[in-house]
Amino acid sequence: MSKSPSVELAEIAASADDLPRRSEEMLLALRRVVPFDAAWLALAEPRRSCYASLASVDLDRGALKHLGGPRIQPGSDVTQTDRARPPPSLSDLPYPAAALLTWGECLLPAGVHGALAVGLFGSGRRHVGFLALLYASRQPPSLVARRRLQGLTGVLALGIDPLRSLASAARVVRGASAGAVLCSTGATGLPGLAGDALLADGSPVVLFARSCIDDGQVFASFLWPRGGRHAPEGHVRVTVLADPGGASAGVVGAVVLSPVPDLHGLTPRELEVLGLLVEGCANQQIARALVVTTRTVAAHVEHILVKLSAPTRTFAAVRAAREGLYVPFGPVVVSALNRGFPAGLVAGARPAGGPGPVGAVARRPAPG
Repeated sequence: MSKSPSVELAEIAASADDLPRRSEEMLLALRRVVPFDAAWLALAEPRRSCYASLASVDLDRGALKHLGGPRIQPGSDVTQTDRARPPPSLSDLPYPAAALLTWGECLLPAGVHGALAVGLFGSGRRHVGFLALLYASRQPPSLVARRRLQGLTGVLALGIDPLRSLASAARVVRGASAGAVLCSTGATGLPGLAGDALLADGSPVVLFARSCIDDGQVFASFLWPRGGRHAPEGHVRVTVLADPGGASAGVVGAVVLSPVPDLHGLTPRELEVLGLLVEGCANQQIARALVVTTRTVAAHVEHILVKLSAPTRTFAAVRAAREGLYVPFGPVVVSALNRGFPAGLVAGARPAGGPGPVGAVARRPAPG
């Protein structure tokens, strides 16, 4: 027995295909349930008032360019298709379609005279996208077609939700307690997880996590002190996940907080030293960064080797990086500056992508 078009659409939406291919296949399957002459499917970019073109059917290049432009979002606001409601058609508008720039300048001249438009919403009424079904006929789409489309909006939203794969990956992190989505313009909430002050937009954790992804890392894990440099409230594990969808709709990844692993008796200072060992720093550089003597650093390194059962500092650094058992250099710099330490303390810090001076201590920009 062959599958119904609605079942096929649901299977496509739940598939692991890449987002552009999945979106195009959803439109083709949708056409067998709700007929249309042309269609446009777009993503609502997090933290921005615009859409990103995702897939289309039978639209010419000029129409696509116009629909993907900066004026499409205000038009959707006027027609209220960015809200949860049954799909409106042009006949529902209290004014001529030509009054909307998209219609007056693009669609009407192209022979499009009818449409069904609907906003797509994910969990928590989160706006994830927009769908427009276009018609050459001046006859309004039937009530049956509108009801069918309304019944499928949840499936379509699931299929294009750019946070779906990230939310699934975040659930794999054991004991995940909080999370945030890293966007090209900042950070926002991750569905299914609570927020946390450490994950506020522009926070040191968010900036450092973003630098990991900018460095090309698909996965990263490290520790972060709570309550200050000396971790009076303990540490939290930070896990950074790059977006497997390839930065779709301005989403670049996620950052997740979870309980700390076994610290093997390492002190907050030793975790800082491990962070600098991971960066490849010599004892003299570590001493300069932490404002201690090289003898003190040597003692810390010796204690670290014993606690990690590591034969060499290189072995200890590799293990720390692999297990996320270190505090990255970023918060050390921020704390030092906040405490009025000499500017020379962070002379090695460099802008992202830029060359650092000889003897540079940090290889990533200091969050702040």
